Amino acid sequence: MARGDRRPTLETVAARSGVSRATVSRVINDQPVAPSSRRAVERAIAEVGYVPNQAARSLVTHRTGLIALVLPESSTRVFSDDQFFPRLIQGVSQELDDEDEQLVLMLAGSEASRDRIERSAVAGRVDGVMLASLHGTDPLSAALAKSGIPVVSNERVLGPVEVPSVGVDNRGGARTAVEHLISSGRRRIATITGPQDMIAGMDRLDGYLDAVGGSQEPVVAAGDFTRVSGEAAMKRLLDEDPGIDAVFAASDLMAEGALHVLRQNGSRVPDDVALVGFDDITRARYTEPRLTTVSQPIDGIGRHLASQLLRLIAGEPVEPAITLTTELVVREST
Repeated sequence: MARGDRRPTLETVAARSGVSRATVSRVINDQPVAPSSRRAVERAIAEVGYVPNQAARSLVTHRTGLIALVLPESSTRVFSDDQFFPRLIQGVSQELDDEDEQLVLMLAGSEASRDRIERSAVAGRVDGVMLASLHGTDPLSAALAKSGIPVVSNERVLGPVEVPSVGVDNRGGARTAVEHLISSGRRRIATITGPQDMIAGMDRLDGYLDAVGGSQEPVVAAGDFTRVSGEAAMKRLLDEDPGIDAVFAASDLMAEGALHVLRQNGSRVPDDVALVGFDDITRARYTEPRLTTVSQPIDGIGRHLASQLLRLIAGEPVEPAITLTTELVVREST
């Protein structure tokens, strides 16, 4: 369209296609029309360069075409070197692109931001919400669920509210990792946990406890999935229990931090201390030695989250909980 030309309207498309304005509107809003009329309208739209007015379309369809991914984390956490977040966003984005929907990323790292997101969602500015990286009984999940807006969660939601979820077998994956250490002859196995107000952190600790059972006293140091917390936890473990011969870290970043401390301490990996992580981020393949880890399909979580939410928005039934499998990837650190 040349500068100064008027933007094509419904009437322009109707005149070009030889159908009524109402028929053009039904085609644009994906309502039933005769196949020949639909083809004529679609051809006319392409010829005149018509672009639907999204605001007007929303009044008819009650849809915005916007899907929110809400992360209750700070921007420094989300945009750090933790590859979980970009891979999750990539999976969500790919699924939404396939369905011609637009992703909106919202960070709820403070009470004020949570309030803003709740108001925005309840006001209908997005068609649905995906929640990920929830901590504790996050009030946002309950507020959104009670408002009636379609909502799904990465991992099950703590508390009384019921929200469809997509997660992985954190407990089983952790148990397999520790059993691998036991089968390789390790007898004093410690763990560096994830946050104990998060499902992933709690379940991975439970998996560790399942595996060690009564064979040894649990040796536990708290972490928060970050490299810095892995370093601090590894230092505590070496100070408090220098006889440990293996460590299961509940994330690869914490395992990387632990590896750094072990190297500084003069401990050889895996000769003196074997090490296993969880996630299988790209960095796990480039540590020295390369990291044995539990692989989880992070991008698959994102795709399933988006798919479940789109089904909810369409009024279709969804599974209450989807649990994806994990896989132990054995490398040189064990």
